[in-house]
Formats: sequence, structure tokens, C-alpha cells
Amino acid sequence: MEDYSKELEASFRVIKEGDVLSGSVIDVNEEGVTLDLNYYASGVIKAADMSKDPSFSILQDVHVGDVIEAVVVKKDDGAGNIQLSKVEAADVIGWDKVQKYMDDKTVVTVKVSETVNKGVVAFLEGIRGFIPASHLSLSYVEDLSTFVGRELEVHVITVEKGKKKLVLSAKEVLREKEKENLNHRIAMVAPGSVLEGKVESVMPYGAFVDLGEGLSGLVHVSQISQKRIKTPSEVLSVGDTVKVKVLNTNNNKISLSMKAVAESAETEDVVDEKTAAKYSSRESIGTSLGDLLKGIKL
Repeated sequence: MEDYSKELEASFRVIKEGDVLSGSVIDVNEEGVTLDLNYYASGVIKAADMSKDPSFSILQDVHVGDVIEAVVVKKDDGAGNIQLSKVEAADVIGWDKVQKYMDDKTVVTVKVSETVNKGVVAFLEGIRGFIPASHLSLSYVEDLSTFVGRELEVHVITVEKGKKKLVLSAKEVLREKEKENLNHRIAMVAPGSVLEGKVESVMPYGAFVDLGEGLSGLVHVSQISQKRIKTPSEVLSVGDTVKVKVLNTNNNKISLSMKAVAESAETEDVVDEKTAAKYSSRESIGTSLGDLLKGIKL
């Protein structure tokens, strides 16, 4: 019954040249691709009409079961099939898709096909995109050819359909991942921990301390010393090794205190002095088992 319903629905479909159709790949060969369009006729796409990407391989990049959108070129190719073009579909629907990717800040994967002046080329939704050399990595890229054939996660940063201009950036995705990784490591720092680090910069409002592993935190001027100071430079210089206590990691920032470390040390000293006084006034401190058990009441 379900199959009959599909056949009935297909009989009412009217397909015109220029329509965008979606079909599932049922055959792939060097000459082209055959699609199941849920219609009486199958759809065929010639190999030349699949992609403009010079690195595209129809046998390697297309698989049975893949869903492809393409534009109707001819309602009958002479063999009873509907002739389609995926290349033409890029102009019809490709630009709308890449515009949505940019609007939604979607991370998409592309394959670098070739190098050009000041960058590389990668195709997205059938459209030739440009990735500037400065947007390939977080660091300077010496040899662009090392990226050819590589898959990159990118953001779409420029879409100008009228000028056929599509610009992509891998750097933005890498920067986001680096930030996520940093925020995760910051979240793993436990408030109350006492750490050692080096002063990396001194500002009027406080000092930044390098804690290692790419982490740094701020010691506000009010948390530097138990004594009142006007500026951090009165007691700190770049390169100084300091002990700091983690106050909090709110808003993915590490707040530190040198004053809290000093206060904790003073408290420990007072406790040690009281303990020493307890045993040193009139009695000598014994170290034998009897001496240790003498004060215990059973």
C-alpha cells in the first residue's frame, strides 16, 4: 500500500528544466552517477557536471546511498532518464547554503584542492572558495603546498554572490577550539590552591602571573601585599617568582592573591608558636612511648 501511494504521488509530479531535485545515488561509474528520484525515470549526472573541483574524484568522493541535489538540464536525455547537473545547482542553491553557513557561524569541512597567490582554494557546496594564507593556521605558514589534499574545518567569513566571491577561514575555528581548551583548563584549577609562578607583566591595577601550561592569572593591587601600596611596581617586577592563592576562576579568568598566602603563613606560625609553648614552659618534651602515652586518659 505504501509503495502504491508513492507511485501515485510520482504520477502527479511535473518536472521542468531548472527544477532542483534531490535523489539517492544507486550507481556510480567513471562516466557519471545515477540517482533514484522517487519518480518513474531515474536521474543521471555526467561526471563533468558533478564538480568543478580539480581534486574531485567521482569514484572516491561519491558513494551509493549518498543524497545529491542537482538541477534538471533535460527532461529526457534520449535514453529515458532525466539529465541533471550538480554544477549548475551551485548557482541555484549553493550560494543560499553558504550564506546560511555564514549567518549561523556553522563549522564546515572542506578539502584544499590547490594553491593560488596568497592562499589556497577549497570548494564548498560546489562553489570555489578562497582561504587566505593568513587564515590557514594560528601561526605563519611557510609552504602553502603542504595543505593541498588536507581537510580543514572552516567558517564562512565572506559571501558575495554577485562577485562570485566566497572566503573561508580555518583560523577562526582553530581560535575557537583553542579558547575552549583554555577555558576547560582554567575550570580545572581549584580555588584555594597555592601555586608558584612568575610575574609576566605589571599594570597600574595589578600584576599578571604566568602559572605555566599556558595559564596566567591576575593579582589585583589590593591582593598583592598586606601593607597598603599605591602601585604594584612598588613591590613587584617582571620576572619575580611569587606564590599565589587561587581565589576564583569566574568568567574564565583566574583571580589570584599573594596577600592570602602571607596571611595563611602567619596563621601557621601562630599555631606553631602555641604548640611549642605548650610543651616548653615547665616540662621537657619526651620522645619515648611512655612520654607520648602519659597524657592519654583511659
